[in-house]
Amino acid sequence: MATLSLPSKPLLRALVGETLMRPPWWLMRQAGRYLPEYRAVRATAGDFVTLCLTPDLAAEVTLQPVRRFGMDAAILFSDILLVPRALGQKLSFENDGPKLEPVSSVADLGPIDVAMLAPVGEAVRRVCRELPEQTALIGFAGAPWTVATYMVEGGTSRDFHKTKRLAYGDPARFGALIEQITTVTFDFLKLQIEAGVEVVQLFDSWAGALSPEGFDRWVIEPTKRLVAALRERFPGLPIIGFPRGAGLLYPRYARETGVDAVGLDTSVPADIGREHLQRQVTVQGNFDPVLLLVGGDPMRRTVNVLRRTLGNGPYIFNLGHGVLPETPPEHVAALAKLLNEPLNA
Repeated sequence: MATLSLPSKPLLRALVGETLMRPPWWLMRQAGRYLPEYRAVRATAGDFVTLCLTPDLAAEVTLQPVRRFGMDAAILFSDILLVPRALGQKLSFENDGPKLEPVSSVADLGPIDVAMLAPVGEAVRRVCRELPEQTALIGFAGAPWTVATYMVEGGTSRDFHKTKRLAYGDPARFGALIEQITTVTFDFLKLQIEAGVEVVQLFDSWAGALSPEGFDRWVIEPTKRLVAALRERFPGLPIIGFPRGAGLLYPRYARETGVDAVGLDTSVPADIGREHLQRQVTVQGNFDPVLLLVGGDPMRRTVNVLRRTLGNGPYIFNLGHGVLPETPPEHVAALAKLLNEPLNA
């Protein structure tokens, strides 16, 4: 009888439902402005899009935090808004964030250029050659709803008024845009997987902006289709979903989308994650990035609470959102040390 081969990397073991004595960990935005070595590379790139699409630079900043802190996973350095750019939408990054020419339908987009994403695959291959043996590589994309908000608003937004008005007022037109985003998102993830990523995460950063009905239609349904397409093409691929702000809708998201793990934002009590999510999926999160900024005893106490609450089931330690740019690297080093210590009773 053939023996089923189980993954050896700690992150992959947690994603197939194993409970580990020490939780595997990585941090959203672990490669970024809080690291002086990142700032040095960023200064050579000229602009942010060039940094993302220059394989040797993108690979270097992907590897930097793993070299320094020894996370159990590297996450590819890229950006969710490369998908709108591949869809023909003009994109730039300024001091106050991304800027896109707003669109309201598929007809507003320029020629689709998926080949533009090819350097991302090359960056993945370069990272794979240098990662430590037990370190997993995570690829990612924005979930269709979140990508659509940037495309319709033309950047970030507080209330997503334009996007919600389009989604609720003309669902057929908005649905066609979501479908186009989903298609190119699949291509973007396929490129990363074929190049060597072992896990993918779908960032739905603005999932919490919708009503429950809107959440079902524009978060769950597109994610479900995307997950099913990935499962068909890449059986066994672990998929993490991060529907930030989903609140009481987290269990429905976990149950209906088909993801293997859910990332919790900081608003979700850890015991709710344990009781209502961890029986279905691996739970990831949800340490407050501000506590990482503060460090010291407040960081230690909360890390220990999370480990005690979630560590008796399949669990990946992470933040409830991304590393803040002003975070001292020394605090991340202290976190790494803390997570490698046995948890006292």
